[in-house]
Amino acid sequence: MNTAGVVRRTGLRPLALRPAAPGAEPPRRRDAILSGLLVAAAVAEGVLRTDLVWPVAGTAVTVVALAALPWRRVHPLAVVAVATLGGTALALVQLAAGRTPTTLYTAVALILAAYALFRWGSGRAVLGGATLLVAGLAVSIGVQPAGLDDVLGGIAFLLLVAALGELRRHHVAARAHDLEQAGFQERTRIARDLHDTLAHTLSAIAVRAQAGQVAARREPAAAVDALAPIEHEARAALGELRAIVGAMRTSGDDALRRPAPGLDDLIALAGQDGAGSLEVSVRVADDVGALAPSVATALYRIAQEAVTNARRHADAASRVRVDVGRTSDAVTLRVHDDGVPPVARHTAGHGTVGMAERAALLGGRCTAGPDPDGGWTVTAALPTGAVR
Repeated sequence: MNTAGVVRRTGLRPLALRPAAPGAEPPRRRDAILSGLLVAAAVAEGVLRTDLVWPVAGTAVTVVALAALPWRRVHPLAVVAVATLGGTALALVQLAAGRTPTTLYTAVALILAAYALFRWGSGRAVLGGATLLVAGLAVSIGVQPAGLDDVLGGIAFLLLVAALGELRRHHVAARAHDLEQAGFQERTRIARDLHDTLAHTLSAIAVRAQAGQVAARREPAAAVDALAPIEHEARAALGELRAIVGAMRTSGDDALRRPAPGLDDLIALAGQDGAGSLEVSVRVADDVGALAPSVATALYRIAQEAVTNARRHADAASRVRVDVGRTSDAVTLRVHDDGVPPVARHTAGHGTVGMAERAALLGGRCTAGPDPDGGWTVTAALPTGAVR
């Protein structure tokens, strides 16, 4: 067994191939403000401290490192290199001149650069930056008298910064993966809901086409009469297919054999088991009228998810009101609960992602958030002309 080969495959090589974390933001205004405040503090420290060796040089090196901080997310290795190499070089020059190396306290901004390296950097950047950090720590320990406690403390602190950066990186990646999976599962459920509708329409087209062929043999003019309903059914099926482009991923479980829910099922939400002490009322405006199956199904699913979220997450909620209305070109949905929305509901959870995904597939929109008058409100608007 080639042990060295195993080490290469399971050790540093995979880390070196790891890409940079996505979502790194370029310098923003708050970064410039933070950097400016730290630079001002470093200059003030350089002027006020009397124990510094070569205060001008020490202050200049620290200011350069602090000024580079706004780029720590997009160029973490470069920022770490500026921070570590400048300070290390200054310490070595001071030592060569027979001086005891001193640094500014504000140089602890190196912590921000090290954290950004492990949070955002690619594998190669992490390896290179970690090498610089360890080398800088070793030089610092070598040129300045330090006990074992100081050495272990420096190593432990470096490991803590690295661990915090990596933990945050993996947490964000896991969150993004969960949201992506939630969207995929919602698209799969949309396809299942529409399966019965499309199957029925296409079956009707096939039956009418066969009937038209039989009629044409006896009376050719009868075939023309058979084409009109076929055209109507085909247009309806085409509309359904357009509504779920990109979402048609089906599976062979029992869900495919269940009829897709619609407006009647939406009204029945008020009487579903599991509401407990939560009163659910549903009001459908008289002018809503008939809806395309895909629109009715999406409306039901969004309302169902909103009511479920109210039952699970709305503290002290006693009522949920579901209102369905219609505008000139859209059917509207509003689900409002009177509970106290916890902080956790302000983030985009799986349910919120699924509702927005379902509305977007039909060309509509869905939003959820705290209501100015209290409670939590989910609103959706689905175009009635999305399917014909």
